[in-house]
Amino acid sequence: MTALHDDPRVRRGMERQLELRRRLLDDGARSIGWKLGLGTPAAMEQHGTTAPLVGFLTDRGLRESGSELAIGGWAKPTAEPEIAVHIATDVPRNADRDAAAAAIGGLGVAIEVVDIEGGEVEEILAGDIFHRHVILGPTTPFDRVALDDLRGEIRHGEGAQHVDDPLTLVGDPVAAVAHLATHLAAFGESVRAGEVLITGSIVPALAVAPGDRLRYRLDPLGELALTFAA
Repeated sequence: MTALHDDPRVRRGMERQLELRRRLLDDGARSIGWKLGLGTPAAMEQHGTTAPLVGFLTDRGLRESGSELAIGGWAKPTAEPEIAVHIATDVPRNADRDAAAAAIGGLGVAIEVVDIEGGEVEEILAGDIFHRHVILGPTTPFDRVALDDLRGEIRHGEGAQHVDDPLTLVGDPVAAVAHLATHLAAFGESVRAGEVLITGSIVPALAVAPGDRLRYRLDPLGELALTFAA
């Protein structure tokens, strides 16, 4: 199987994305980590990719739980309840599973808000995979989390959606960190202590509109809430 970074579309898109990241950092933004996207089997089949795509996060998109986000004028505002992997030590480039696991300090709850505008792989990557905002919860030490015990509840509109296996769509967080480290190494970047990786939506992404409220709980990691305005 061809490595993701060997795909010419991915290479061109990542080079453009990382140039955007450098410009933002030069302008005073602070890196807070990375994101995975379009990593479900259906999304990979649709785009002809072999692994989740990688994007970046900065403090300019960071918002607090309870925030009201203005989404008026967006093409397709979408919320993604996610798992956040908090990195405690630098991850070796091309880390194996053991090295990736050793670098994880904890897990937390996260929501990413994106504006989906379509496009091909290169353009999606160049635009940072539709990223607009991220909300992060507190960190629970990794050695105190039993992955099989994670349970999600999402309240959006009427009723609640219960998620008995939040890893079904996003996979193992250790494998996610290893993938991130290997992919970034191909572009001269690395995963550093203090960064966070959000691993993708644990449910099919949620279309949101002004007036909507979203509450996402992932036991035992915590809960986040957002409201959306025009």
